[in-house]
Amino acid sequence: MAKAAKRTLGKNIEYDLDGSTLTLRIDLSKDFGPSASGKTVIIASSEGNKDVGDVKVGLNIYKYPEAKPVKGKK
Repeated sequence: MAKAAKRTLGKNIEYDLDGSTLTLRIDLSKDFGPSASGKTVIIASSEGNKDVGDVKVGLNIYKYPEAKPVKGKK
């Protein structure tokens, strides 16, 4: 059985579906800016639930921003 070509799923998510094996590839160095609440920084998102084969995938990858030093505090 030939491998399927890489496909994309939302922002910064590539995937391969080979039979019953789903492989995701996400570049953790990317940054899509702050989330709607501003509490986290978005790295990757499926942007809702998406069909992949016979299943649904909903995925958000995020990080907390680096703390900024407070002026006057050591």
